[in-house]
Amino acid sequence: MWNITLNTFKEIVRNKFLYLIIFFAFVFIIFSVMLWKLTIWDDKKIIIDFWLSMIEVFWIIGVLFVWSQLLFKEIEWKTIFLILSKPINRYEFILWKFLWFSLTIFLIILLQSLLFLFVLNYKEIEITHLIVFSLVFTFFKLEILLSIVFFLSTFMSNILTILMSILIYIVSHSFQLIIDLWIRFRNEIVVYFTRVLQLLFPPFEALNIKDVIWSFTNFKIDFFIYNTFYSIMYIFTLLFFTIIIFNRKKSEN
Repeated sequence: MWNITLNTFKEIVRNKFLYLIIFFAFVFIIFSVMLWKLTIWDDKKIIIDFWLSMIEVFWIIGVLFVWSQLLFKEIEWKTIFLILSKPINRYEFILWKFLWFSLTIFLIILLQSLLFLFVLNYKEIEITHLIVFSLVFTFFKLEILLSIVFFLSTFMSNILTILMSILIYIVSHSFQLIIDLWIRFRNEIVVYFTRVLQLLFPPFEALNIKDVIWSFTNFKIDFFIYNTFYSIMYIFTLLFFTIIIFNRKKSEN
């Protein structure tokens, strides 16, 4: 366990691209605080939308281009075999890797979120429950994306993993648009098929409440509980299949 933890920590600390993402994330987020002086629109909406969007966008880039690289470098540089030669189970390797990557994302997003909430308080902007849940759901979206990267990396190359993850991310945000389109064409069969297909994809659209903060305010707590549970189950399911494929791959080698 300690070897996995230490190795993962060293990889994260040494990755300069990660620091670049963190730097630009904070620069763009702080820039939003000054942006209200240059616009005629509501500065409250700009600050909230900008912060929430930047936190998500920068860490999508981080998950796809930093975390996936760290995972593939271990395979290419054969360091994974040194770790697996120790008396540890292969499922422990996957789980501890995922845990430490997740912990890094959590700590940095927590820092950004606290800074974000401080700015809202400084600007005397009301911190609603939707803003807080939007931050929580952003973390779940990134965790799901990370689990997708782990899953796809067991049988795909680095480039294909990134491309497929981006495709899944885009499609998962577009199901309601696709369903509405086919409803207009009155094609019930395709609508039903699309709804079934939607179950296989992550619930990114449901977790994307930052886009409706200004449209809806009466979200029920059941909505948040259900999507939190669904997200956790989706992550566990992907990790379960990741471990199965990873075990089979090793046994064949």
